[in-house]
Amino acid sequence: MDLKQIHELIKIINKSNIGEISIEDKDGKVTIKQKEEQIVTVAAPTPQVYNVAAPAAVAPAQATTTAPTAPAPAAVAPKADNLITIKSPMIGTFYRKSSPDKPPFVEVGTDVAPGSVVCIIEAMKLFNEIESEVKGTIVKVLVDDASPVEYDQPLFLVEP
Repeated sequence: MDLKQIHELIKIINKSNIGEISIEDKDGKVTIKQKEEQIVTVAAPTPQVYNVAAPAAVAPAQATTTAPTAPAPAAVAPKADNLITIKSPMIGTFYRKSSPDKPPFVEVGTDVAPGSVVCIIEAMKLFNEIESEVKGTIVKVLVDDASPVEYDQPLFLVEP
């Protein structure tokens, strides 16, 4: 493989979503990898999302800064202490119903028990039923239907 062909491959890889390619011929082997900066850029927002989701656990100073700015969450905070959060066990697409013509698994006010299905998360064309691990009443649905969710993202608030 000559240098011109290698340069063409590099241009193609840079324009695509391919992370790595290896080509072997009689003259030798060439491996081209994307820069790791792109991966770091994609992964960087994830810790910020987790820090915002649990400001009291991460930094108490952030919680006091947030309270004066948003008085509504401060009023709800005492109730939130006894609520249990059902979180996403995976990355995927959140669905409240098993199909568009069916009713949602749970609504606000629905009683759930350990093992009862609360939603479905689609990941790589597989539909995974998410079950409640707690007994209680659904107080709030935190995610819109058919929206993407991250690992450990809060989905529901349950009052035990």
